[in-house]
Amino acid sequence: MALFEILPDEFREIDRRSFAELKLRERGDLQRLLRRQIEVLDSDLYVITEEFGDWEDSRRRIDLLAIDKEANLVVIELKRTHDGGHMELQAVRYAAMVSTMTFEKVVDVHRDYLRRQGEAADDAEAKLLGFLEWSEPDDDFGKDVRIILVSADFGIELTTAVLWLRERGIDIRCVRLRPYANGNQMLLDVQQIIPLPEVEDYMVRLREKKEESRAVSKAGRDFTRYRVTVDGVVHENLPKNRAILTVVKAMHARGAPPVVMRKTMNQGARRFYQVEGLIESGDEFIEAAADAAPDNEGREFKARRYFTDDEDLLRFEGKTYVFSNQWGPRTEAKMKELIDAHGKGVVGFERIPG
Repeated sequence: MALFEILPDEFREIDRRSFAELKLRERGDLQRLLRRQIEVLDSDLYVITEEFGDWEDSRRRIDLLAIDKEANLVVIELKRTHDGGHMELQAVRYAAMVSTMTFEKVVDVHRDYLRRQGEAADDAEAKLLGFLEWSEPDDDFGKDVRIILVSADFGIELTTAVLWLRERGIDIRCVRLRPYANGNQMLLDVQQIIPLPEVEDYMVRLREKKEESRAVSKAGRDFTRYRVTVDGVVHENLPKNRAILTVVKAMHARGAPPVVMRKTMNQGARRFYQVEGLIESGDEFIEAAADAAPDNEGREFKARRYFTDDEDLLRFEGKTYVFSNQWGPRTEAKMKELIDAHGKGVVGFERIPG
């Protein structure tokens, strides 16, 4: 589609140009500017480093490496061409290479990046924690790797590959940058074309439904199961996230408010998301949560990361809460903290051998 200037009596088409015609370089201009204003691509990104290549073949380097608000690593690959080349293959390789990075490693990498930018390198950990709104490092860090491909345009082979990868659960996106010239002005049209923003939530739900049927065969899945006892009633064979949900619901039934429980666990809106009003159904909560970010540390609600079934809603003093389903190695420690503070003697858990 063309870009137009609105004049009193007509629409005037703005000249579309190429980056080469405007003498804009890939690394020296586009990458430099995006590094400084990464919110042009996504407002929930924070740049860790650029030209990252901490592996044997140092010729292969990630243009920009970032994190998002969900503590996922984000590989950003940039081309100024009109077809994107084979950047999706390169980006998938890079995503695999960084998938094992720990929070401590990311701090080291970011510290080096800040030093090269002439900024205070000692602030690296504090800046990362501040962006994530964490008080301390968390096991949630780096559970997934996202990919953002940025180019002047994308060929049919590349877009076909991207759609196929998304179908199989890889969060890979295409953002198109189209340059224009309006007299002495250089303009840039930025559009996410895969997935289209207006259908993204639907595509996520569709993909998750398909992933459920493949979940049992996923390599590396945590099959640890727990037995949770509440007032003598035994809940058997619970996965980690269901086990801690059972503990939370038991604490809540005994009068422990969600705001108190998240202080006990030193957690915020990532664990308990709240909306105003006593909500009766999960669908109603999801609808209400669309506008609740200001009441949840500015965090956007993503339904797939919370227990939103009707029976899992927690209500207290005119508000309704849902609990996170994203739990990792620190689950047992957090369950113990909750039980010691709010349910000692009436709630217990144990790992089921196997």
